[in-house]
Amino acid sequence: LRNVGVEMWGKVADDLVSYAAGVFNVSGDGRNPNNTDFNDDREYAGRLFVKPFRQTGVAALQGFGFGLGGSYSEVRDNALGLPSTTGGTLPGYTTPGLQQFFAYDPKAGVVTADGPQWRISPQATYLYGPFGLLGEYVISHQGVKNATASRAADLEHRAWQVSGQWVLTGEPASFTGIDPQRPFSLRSGGLGAWQLVGRYGRLDIDDKTFPDFSNPANSATAATSWSVGVNWWLNKNVRVLTGFTHTSFKGGASAGAAPNPDAPALVTAQDENAVSTRVQISF
Repeated sequence: LRNVGVEMWGKVADDLVSYAAGVFNVSGDGRNPNNTDFNDDREYAGRLFVKPFRQTGVAALQGFGFGLGGSYSEVRDNALGLPSTTGGTLPGYTTPGLQQFFAYDPKAGVVTADGPQWRISPQATYLYGPFGLLGEYVISHQGVKNATASRAADLEHRAWQVSGQWVLTGEPASFTGIDPQRPFSLRSGGLGAWQLVGRYGRLDIDDKTFPDFSNPANSATAATSWSVGVNWWLNKNVRVLTGFTHTSFKGGASAGAAPNPDAPALVTAQDENAVSTRVQISF
């Protein structure tokens, strides 16, 4: 995803503290904003991250860090402030396989973003040798309106995840990239770096969403997923990623309602299993 705006960032005290702050065009969750803003207001975002033991002599603690990120904006009666339409025809949330399991799609009326829109996300990481852990929690606060039903609400959707990695070839674990000790080469016999990864997470939709802003017979009230994968770093600029993800749903068509052509009902009628692979080049 990208955003359009102005940002400043930096590090102080030998990377003991890092920060970022910016002003951007307003956008919904998982959505690329327009090049021109649809609102008079802007979105203000920032993040502060601290590694309190980085400069100590205790190697096992130097890789621990925690931080807090957040954003704030105001949206007035506009669907572009809602999440992306990826995986469906209406704004909503998608699975790792890019299928939409929740949509702002009530039995009557059209839902728009209307009111305060903010996000807050505490996070923590731990790196020690070839091992790495990351955990984060997110609250996405969304003001919404359904003019047909004469309803308005401030919704708070919540999500969390825990992910881990183990670099099988012994390089230091990192969340910004692995630099292989022996880059892949047919001439020298280098095999690159191999990284085993895993993740477990869940998204819960605010109970106040149903039924005035979404039909519980179609959209799930929660989704839980776990993933495992292997990444092959040919060198520090090229990697091949392969993973498997299983996602299960609470509510929606899996609760017994007959599926209809809408994406959420068809998706939530059964668990999702997805295999993905891609080649990534960075420079």
